[in-house]
Order: sequence, then structure tokens, then C-alpha cells
Amino acid sequence: MNRFPLFLLVLLIVGALASPTMAACPDYLDVNKRPLTGGEAVNLCATYKGQVMLVVNTASKCGFTRQFEGLEALYARYKDQGLVVMGFPSNDFGGQEPGTEEQILDFCRLTYGVQFPMFEKTHAARAQADVLYQGLGRETGEFPAWNFHKYLIDREGRVVGSFPSRVTPDDPDLVRAIEGLL
Repeated sequence: MNRFPLFLLVLLIVGALASPTMAACPDYLDVNKRPLTGGEAVNLCATYKGQVMLVVNTASKCGFTRQFEGLEALYARYKDQGLVVMGFPSNDFGGQEPGTEEQILDFCRLTYGVQFPMFEKTHAARAQADVLYQGLGRETGEFPAWNFHKYLIDREGRVVGSFPSRVTPDDPDLVRAIEGLL
């Protein structure tokens, strides 16, 4: 084997390893979550890596529930540019998501026209947070204090923002942060 092809092979391997889409997946995204619509669980990293992600713990009976409308508008506006909004219903705060997954899905679709991915009920509160929310809290130093806390994740899987419930989906700072990543 002559040196030129070996040199090219080494360059290809090094280039692939340096590629952001080939970077290692953070442990908190390397989890399987079942869509609220049912079916097989999907690995968040394998399915959404390379996209900008907005992860939100949701609830159907909360004062912030109207944010579903704004989240759907964000998703519709930016999904073709690589944004995915990901909803994780949680009953951790005030028992404001007591329904079954079918009831939650019906409510989101029929009331707010939600088309962005919604996943199985998940514990988001610090005391009982699942792996996803443990990692997001660890990376930002902030755990959700209530429903509709938002985490912004860049295309490489790094958490780059944490937005409390009172920050609405149309907040200029949130929108600017999303646009800056797209």
C-alpha cells in the first residue's frame, strides 16, 4: 500500500471525528423516550442530534398552559431551519398534569393544534428528575421550578440556555437565542 491512500484515509478519519455531527452525544440526550402518541421509544440523540432543541416540561392545567400556542408557533416557524420543540408532560408541579397520556395528547392537539413532538410523562423536578432533566439541571445549574421551563440545546447537543416558566415562547431574548443557533 503506498503512502498517499493511507494519508487520505487518515485525513478522512480525523475529519469525521472532528465533525460536529459525529461528536459524542451527551449522556442526558442519549436516552430513549416514548412518544406520547405511543409506539417505540426513540433515542433523543440519534433522532434529534444536529437540530436545535427546545426542551419544555409541560402541563395541561397550569396558568402557563397557553404557552402551548406559542411553542407550536415557534415550531411551525423554524422547524424547516432545524428547530425541534420537545414537550415532556410532567405532573411534578401542583399536580397540574393528572391526565392519562391519551388525554394529554388529545388536549394538546385539539386545544392548541400541537404538532411538535410530545413524549411520555417525565419527572422534571429536581428531587425526582429523570436522566434527561438531571443532565439539563446539572449543565445549567437550574432545575425547573414550575411547568413550562425551557432548555435550549444547540446542534452539537450543548445546553446553551435555560428559561424559566415566565419567559414566553415569543420572548425576544428566547427568539434571538434560537435564531442565533439556526
